[in-house]
Amino acid sequence: MKRLLLITSVMAVILGTATVLHAKEITVRGKLQKTVEAGGWLIVKDDTKYLILNPKNFDSNDWFKVGANVEAVGEVKEVMTMFMEGTPFEVKSMRPLDKADQAVITPGRLTRVMVVGDSIVQAQPDTAILTIAVVTQNRSAIEAQQENATKTDAVLRALKAAAGAGAEVKTSGYALQPQRVYKEGQPPTISGYEARNMVTVTMSDLNKIGSVIDAAAQAGSNDVSGIAFTLRQDRPARDRALSEATREAMSKAQVIAQSLGGRVMRIVEVQEDGFQQRPPVPLYQTESFATAAKVATPIEVGSLEINSRVQVIAEVETNL
Repeated sequence: MKRLLLITSVMAVILGTATVLHAKEITVRGKLQKTVEAGGWLIVKDDTKYLILNPKNFDSNDWFKVGANVEAVGEVKEVMTMFMEGTPFEVKSMRPLDKADQAVITPGRLTRVMVVGDSIVQAQPDTAILTIAVVTQNRSAIEAQQENATKTDAVLRALKAAAGAGAEVKTSGYALQPQRVYKEGQPPTISGYEARNMVTVTMSDLNKIGSVIDAAAQAGSNDVSGIAFTLRQDRPARDRALSEATREAMSKAQVIAQSLGGRVMRIVEVQEDGFQQRPPVPLYQTESFATAAKVATPIEVGSLEINSRVQVIAEVETNL
């Protein structure tokens, strides 16, 4: 038993000594070559190949390219790679041999920073969406409904004529509801009925918005629920906002890296946090429908605001 323990101790010492010797730094000179490993690089000298385990620390340099003569200092590692092409080699510093004035590139401490870029892009809307309704009330449900149908038919004809052939006019909602009277201590009673027919007009000629509202009012509409402006094809504006937000995020990452005495090594993750289209607030005359028949309703179309936000996680090398 004692002899077995002695042999085990001697073997441990021998293995420990071999590990120390194996971890000794060596200097390798040769040409940079790509390898079959995914994103892999080799230092090749005659028939000897060294597989660089950490090429990301150096591939941002302009001299790091196929065929460049380099000198690298590092350690040979006992690791398994997919194709085992070359001796695994972790580089601590590397410099080009073709440029004597280049300093030795020694990677510093790596850290990650998360930055957010925001942008607002102005765009001119090309489409207006109007929501117009006809509301009628009567003590009888059938009378409220029939009166509403007659007025809505007239409003639809007026809208199609005023908006033009390129506009889309369609029913977007209909309701017939009782009007209830509530008294304390008594069940609610029905005093009448209200019929509401909502029509949506989608149009590209924004200069006709005021005249369309006036035509609807003269034909019998008594409720304009709202006006919305939008872009039919918003991709160019969205792409521009996204691009500007990304550039702002990258600029922030570079400023942080420079403040830490380092540089941005690579982008780890990019995520779009959201897209928002803020509609302009339309300005229109708030007069009664009776007055609207005499004075044209003015509509002033503003600009859309396309908001974009991008979150970037960057890997930064610092000298701190």
